[in-house]
Amino acid sequence: AYFRGERLSGSEISGFLIAFAGLIYLILPGAGAPSLLGFILMSISGAAWGVYSLPGKNSTDTLSDTFFNFLRTLPLVAVLLINGVIFGSLQLNAEGLLLAALSGGIASGLGYTIWFLAAKRLNTSQSAAVQLLVPVIAAFFGLSLLDEAITQRLVLSSLLILGGVILVVITRGLVASR
Repeated sequence: AYFRGERLSGSEISGFLIAFAGLIYLILPGAGAPSLLGFILMSISGAAWGVYSLPGKNSTDTLSDTFFNFLRTLPLVAVLLINGVIFGSLQLNAEGLLLAALSGGIASGLGYTIWFLAAKRLNTSQSAAVQLLVPVIAAFFGLSLLDEAITQRLVLSSLLILGGVILVVITRGLVASR
């Protein structure tokens, strides 16, 4: 956002700091928090998602663009499959392939498409703030689908993240309407 000329107000900066503090609290070392390697991999994934999201906001055909982006990953998939065959670590079965296709191809593809359509209505800083909600959404799906426990850490960090994101989105919306 900064390199595209967007300047954040004090309220927006505060919102980002609050949301980021909530994220850090959520992943601080402790029971249920990710390992350092997990944190690093999630951070790389988040940065990659941000880089991927920026051009997607300008897409005129989000479904088609997402489909072709998925096709571009097939050489990497082939390398991983060959690696699995060579080292004997490849374990394929029909259920796993079906779940991978449904989760990776259909759910993710539709999710990216919907995100790009929504992101068109947000500026870059709002999009970045909204992305901080992903760990909270994932955690609450874990609660509902995996019967995980609600912890004080999850509730407090979720409130911080949500509050910070709301502050960024509302403030940016108020600034834009002036």
